[in-house]
Amino acid sequence: MKMEENSVYHIPVLFEESISALEIQSDSVVVDVTYGGGGHSKEILNRLGEQGVLAAFDQDADALENIVEDDRLVFIDSNFRFLYNFVKYHDLLQVDALLADLGVSSHQFDVGERGFSIREDGELDMRMNQEANLTAFKVVNDYPEKELFRVFNSFADLPNVKKVVFTISRERRNSKISTTHQLVKILENMVPPKKKNQFLAQVFQAIRIEVNDEMSALMDMLEQSAKVIKPGGRLVVISYHSIEDRLVKNFIREGRFDGQAEKDVFGVAHTPFKAVTKKPIVPSIEEIERNPRARSAKLRVAVKV
Repeated sequence: MKMEENSVYHIPVLFEESISALEIQSDSVVVDVTYGGGGHSKEILNRLGEQGVLAAFDQDADALENIVEDDRLVFIDSNFRFLYNFVKYHDLLQVDALLADLGVSSHQFDVGERGFSIREDGELDMRMNQEANLTAFKVVNDYPEKELFRVFNSFADLPNVKKVVFTISRERRNSKISTTHQLVKILENMVPPKKKNQFLAQVFQAIRIEVNDEMSALMDMLEQSAKVIKPGGRLVVISYHSIEDRLVKNFIREGRFDGQAEKDVFGVAHTPFKAVTKKPIVPSIEEIERNPRARSAKLRVAVKV
């Protein structure tokens, strides 16, 4: 079954490739840690038999509107950083396959009031969990300059971080920066027009990652995946920027995030996963033409040792 490409909520990237990589059997226990619009989860359910189980995570309240009625689905309204606790609570340890489609959904980008988009005007929010306390407004207006430097240096690839921080700091002294378009207007002339969208997307990306503590949550989930996936089970992760992909790649290769595998007294490295392919799987030219948001996606697949 192919995902309908006119999905209102989200067009899954590398859909066929990621579903196939899960190697679903009729009685599999599968975890989808990023339910979103339910595109992947619905296809997983299509491939499961009556004895199969799908546990799906999502912290975004909007995802609740997409839940399908199916006795085999266990929906968990939570951040995936609590993977182990919830999988254990629902007595679903020994998972056969886990899927993570990271990043922001098309829906979240397109709904202006969520504050994720550089195109749509809205409040500086960017929370995936709309009950969380930290917002983009607080990062932009309340973070000391030192912390803004940390955010933009850590979570974006910007050539002029000092200028970005200085400009934000100067403008917020005059009045609060409250909306996405205000932030865009303040920063858009820092780079040539051809590079404007890429530059602004990097700025928004860094703020969003900070607001949602995305890198720490990803590391928590990956470490816990090694505890819940059974030997021979699959870990399938789609990432959308180099920071995410580097963490995933290092964890699969080394079992750590710094790229240095732990070794025993004999110098032998013990890693929980083995990569199925040496290089990540990337979208075809045809898929990128259909869905430009797919252009930065990388799919990595690993098997539990």
